[in-house]
Amino acid sequence: MLRERWYKRVAIDVLVWILAVSGCMLWRWVADKSEMTSYWVLFGVLMGLWIVIGMAVQLYRSFKEMWFWQSELSVLADAGILIGLCWGVLPLLPWSLSPKVAMWTILIVVLLESFVILMEHYWKYATNMNVPVMQIEQRKNAQVLYPAEKRSKASMETIHQSVLSVTTEADYYMLRKRAKLDSSQTKVICDRKNFSILQIQDYQYATIVDMTLLNDMRGINKRLCLINQKLPDEGEYVCCYRPQEYIKQKILKRYPWGMNYIVYGLYFFQKRVWPRLMLTSRLYYDLTKGRKRMLSKTEVLGRLYYCGFEVDEIVPMGHIEYVFAHRKSQPYPQEQIKVYGPLIKLPRVCKNKEIKYFYKTRTMHPYAEYIQKYVFDARGGMDIKDKSNDDWRITTWGKFMRKYWLDELPMLLNWLKGDVKLVGVRPLSKTMFESYPEWLQEKRTKCKPGLIPPFYIDHPNTFDELFASEDKYLTEYLAHPVRTDIKYFFLTMRSIITRKTHSA
Repeated sequence: MLRERWYKRVAIDVLVWILAVSGCMLWRWVADKSEMTSYWVLFGVLMGLWIVIGMAVQLYRSFKEMWFWQSELSVLADAGILIGLCWGVLPLLPWSLSPKVAMWTILIVVLLESFVILMEHYWKYATNMNVPVMQIEQRKNAQVLYPAEKRSKASMETIHQSVLSVTTEADYYMLRKRAKLDSSQTKVICDRKNFSILQIQDYQYATIVDMTLLNDMRGINKRLCLINQKLPDEGEYVCCYRPQEYIKQKILKRYPWGMNYIVYGLYFFQKRVWPRLMLTSRLYYDLTKGRKRMLSKTEVLGRLYYCGFEVDEIVPMGHIEYVFAHRKSQPYPQEQIKVYGPLIKLPRVCKNKEIKYFYKTRTMHPYAEYIQKYVFDARGGMDIKDKSNDDWRITTWGKFMRKYWLDELPMLLNWLKGDVKLVGVRPLSKTMFESYPEWLQEKRTKCKPGLIPPFYIDHPNTFDELFASEDKYLTEYLAHPVRTDIKYFFLTMRSIITRKTHSA
């Protein structure tokens, strides 16, 4: 039985035949100047027979329901039957087309058809990353089950040797002091597989020290969520990773100037770009099993916050950084994040406090949005004056893209969809929106956000000045909407030209 969308497969075969016949006719014309246009009808008959036979050998079943070898066998069966007909019937016809030419044309069709099938099945393979989303159990307040006791010397020696199997003596003594390795409420894990975590009783330990580098884990979020589930409220978690900056500096120092940037560029493409592209992500992780990936500080901290932790301290130890965190809440709803590509969708608070997703070119490391408050708090609060210059979440190319508004271009899609108007206050993340005074929050949600914000004109240096700038615009807009937007549009154009304003 033919499946739905079979006609698309037939259309592809018609295109393949046109390409094959055109190539064959061009070759014959160049080789012996033969008149080939008279054979269009005959080639059309052959194409029709190919399609009829293809239906009989189930060539047009959905590729989603067939293995690659099944599709290839169907193609070969179709070609074999048609070639046999050509050798038996063509000599009896009035046309002078030889069975040999017909055979070569059919073989070209087979090659093109095999390439199409290969691409179809690779697409199915590359995009089939829908692993079951981890279900997060809601729980009541939970405390550690057992009282703390001091470990015996034998137990400490076992832990000592386990830690030394993956790191150094200095790291061990640092962890012994900071993570209380001598307490029975502390569990040390040195296995990259999740089985050892699943064996831990819920709330059995107050502290879990994970000695496996996050760089070598394939399912980082799943592991963090499992540990979040095992820890009691405010339970401590220690993890470690090799930062991307260390790897970069190591490569730049190892090779001569000029060559070092080429080597790092190739390494970066292999470790950061290839794993992030939709068509190569699964292939990368199947080949590497998730080992030796590049992780930025932003991504590590962002994943921790995404999975319900709050970071307390970061301790660098040589080429490794240890992150000390504690369980703060349930993890965010675990969405299936497939792509870290250049185009992303970010939730923003809009009119009537409605949450809409806005397109933007990625200028920050993955998971940067989850540590916005952490970054602001680390700098002693929000400071609009150096918001972009001092934000280590922004990538090198991100700074360039922000300077020339390249990161804003995808928001034109939201403009076409009607999510924003041309001029207006910017749509804000929930964290940033909640940092605004309540009176301004209420005023903001009365209006649709815009692509061109008023601060491009006023150039505020503090958040108080920013609040005043937005309040001024909103007051004017609520009184005279059209006139205000026209006024602010032309003032912004003048600011861009004269003061070289750029994206924040």
